Amino acid sequence: MSIKRVHPVDEVLPWRQLFTYGLQHVLVMYAGAVAVPLILGSALGLTSAQVVMLINANLLTSGIATLIQTLGFWKFGARLPMIQGCSFIALAPMIMIGKEFGLTEVFGAVIAAGAITIALAPIFSRLLRFFPPVVIGSLITIIGISLMPAAAIWLGGGNPGSAEFGAPSNLLLGFATVAVTLVIYAKFSGFLGNLSVLIGLFVGSLIAAACGMTNFSQVGTAAWFELSPPMAFGAPEFSLMPILVMTLAMLVIMAETTGNCLAIGKLVDKPTTQLTLGNAFRADGLSTMLGGLFNSFPYNAFTQNTGLIALSSVKSRYVVAAAGAIMVVMGLFPKLGALIAAVPTPVLGGCAIVMFGMTTVAGIQELSRVQFEGTRNGIIVAVSVSVGVLPMSFPALFEHASGTLKLILESGIFLGAITAIILNILLNPQKKAMTPVAGNVELAD
Repeated sequence: MSIKRVHPVDEVLPWRQLFTYGLQHVLVMYAGAVAVPLILGSALGLTSAQVVMLINANLLTSGIATLIQTLGFWKFGARLPMIQGCSFIALAPMIMIGKEFGLTEVFGAVIAAGAITIALAPIFSRLLRFFPPVVIGSLITIIGISLMPAAAIWLGGGNPGSAEFGAPSNLLLGFATVAVTLVIYAKFSGFLGNLSVLIGLFVGSLIAAACGMTNFSQVGTAAWFELSPPMAFGAPEFSLMPILVMTLAMLVIMAETTGNCLAIGKLVDKPTTQLTLGNAFRADGLSTMLGGLFNSFPYNAFTQNTGLIALSSVKSRYVVAAAGAIMVVMGLFPKLGALIAAVPTPVLGGCAIVMFGMTTVAGIQELSRVQFEGTRNGIIVAVSVSVGVLPMSFPALFEHASGTLKLILESGIFLGAITAIILNILLNPQKKAMTPVAGNVELAD
């Protein structure tokens, strides 16, 4: 009698591995996770206490959102190793709504847009047929390249406006972290090799502490326990214009979720189906609704963590679920969150160079399976990747755009995906992007 083998995505690892691998994911995404409430709070003139409340609420709901997406229930959750965090795509619309209508209108728009996302999930998931390998490979490559500015900012110190940004000490610390990560990855296999990023972060932080570059002041002032109550800023208010603006942001987020699902599905050898995509969208919508109720914001998968999956080869969704549980604890115990936040940004930048590069490699590997000779696929990849990296290569290019157009043009992933899809339809009209099989969806070769 043959024993059915559990897919690596569904493998439940020993609890020590779940914790350490999960913590590795949290450390990678933490800086990005707290950036949205920090920037929004500053833009809207909130007090320090209110910003701290937003950060705690964000960590709590990020953890819950990650648990929904990874573990799943009914028709919610992709059941893939996708860590969830506040989307930067929604940041500009939220600042605009907050300044014009107030913070309660922001939360009302977030709740309404989340509900609309759930309703649109079955429709949007049918667009998967427009993502053949040439589009998927281009999209994953764009994702990896688009992440590099974040790695550069972290490597330089985190604040480009600071006089210390790009200081030799920051760069040396970052590249020392790269070296440690590479040595661990190259010299060890199995458990230790998979922890190369976490060990790099730890050793880099020790070097920073020895050089006086680590700031633990926030650990002392942070509360031991704090629960952010729902609707702490007042009952959410609902107006048509803010809801429309936030819904548009969610459409762009759904496009990015498509790219993330496809990328992670390729990395873990579990092809994305129409069902998977619909469940992922519904999870995004539900998490966004919870975010609006609990003083937080729209959610989608954090792209930077795909590189960690590629580097570590740990494919279990339960590892990322453990990361979600850690974030929930961090949201309830701010002192723990402050301790993790003490990891210097140059150390994060060093690890990011390796991880984000691995995401780009995953895109190149996918493109290597695409036939270029005798086809028009080469020009599709060339133009779509070039268009996709425009927003990050020279952001001022679109500074005269405003409103809806600016929201679209600022997302390189969205631009690249749309370009690749349109070019593939125009230049490869005879090719079918996908073939339905018994109600399921398989990507074409």
